[in-house]
Amino acid sequence: MPATEKAYKGLPMEGFIARWYTRNTSRDQRRFRRAAAAVEGRIARGAAVLEVAPGPGYLAIELARAGCRVTGLDISRSFVQIATENAARAGVQAEFRHGNASAMPFPEGSFDLVVCMAAFKNFTDPLGALNEFHRVLRPGGTASVFDLRRDAQLEAIAQEVEEMSLSRWNAAMTRFVFRHSLLRNAYRRSDMEALAAQSRFRSAEYREDGIGFELRLKREG
Repeated sequence: MPATEKAYKGLPMEGFIARWYTRNTSRDQRRFRRAAAAVEGRIARGAAVLEVAPGPGYLAIELARAGCRVTGLDISRSFVQIATENAARAGVQAEFRHGNASAMPFPEGSFDLVVCMAAFKNFTDPLGALNEFHRVLRPGGTASVFDLRRDAQLEAIAQEVEEMSLSRWNAAMTRFVFRHSLLRNAYRRSDMEALAAQSRFRSAEYREDGIGFELRLKREG
């Protein structure tokens, strides 16, 4: 059974670290486009979408380009500012707010879709976050969690980093972060399914995708 609270929440994504992450992820937009494509077919054009922990806002921008009404919520004030600037630069409408995934500042039933990418493993209250995803969804609304698999092989991670078009130093640093931080905090399939079962969703669909996974959830009734 996975812990429903975690003491470690990953690197503090503020200031220099937030800017370094932004520069690195800007070099390879494929995973954001893939994630957007994975959810677009399940929602209507003009749907209200919440991205939890959007970071620099690249997925939110892709969803806004697809015609969604996008809101982002991030614990990092640096990322709120960076994502706002990136959306304006991309010429799309998206609102980014500061807040906590397990205590969201939104009324119940505000969104058609909640999406969270590459951040769930760092939440200190993952069960609380899932319950908040459920609360802010409208009946029939869905949520998708994209993240790294705990059992991802180092060789596959190295290949993924190789395809990011990073400088030699940034590639080495990224591999180090994967191995010594991200993998250690990532979840196994059984962990995610158990968390979903404990949450208000009660169940979920788990799909492997390369070194990561997508967990699909739905608010019934």
